[in-house]
Amino acid sequence: MLSEVKGLSRHFTEASLRDHLLRRSVRQDDGCLIISGYGTRRGVHQKVAGRAWAHIAAYVVFVGGYRPDLEVDHLCPAKDCIEPTHLRQVSRAENCRTRTQGPTCRNGHDREIDESTGRYRRTCRACNRDSQRRWRQRQAAEVSQARSAYLSN
Repeated sequence: MLSEVKGLSRHFTEASLRDHLLRRSVRQDDGCLIISGYGTRRGVHQKVAGRAWAHIAAYVVFVGGYRPDLEVDHLCPAKDCIEPTHLRQVSRAENCRTRTQGPTCRNGHDREIDESTGRYRRTCRACNRDSQRRWRQRQAAEVSQARSAYLSN
């Protein structure tokens, strides 16, 4: 069963992996079991026990019945949660269908609803405009640098 998890160190047994995960995790007030993996960022998927994703390793050890062709999905919003009751295995299509997108982008701008899908647009117009402006500035700098190098020869 553990051999089916991608990136998991082969030195772990189910008991040692269970102990390892529990030692690195902290119970929150909302019931989530938050793990601290190799990264320092909070709120993102964590890697532990080699290069395996912590939520997948936790599903294998605590729940069992892992199928590699399905994805392990969180029922709670915390991506670094390994609480067994907050994890389930679903197909890729189901995982994408249940994914929600907030009404604001990560920079705080309001997102518009796409008329063709009825969902929020992936990028807001303000962030898209800023991104295009930065790209045009980079392109103009490269062109001016190439021209100056050409003229100096």
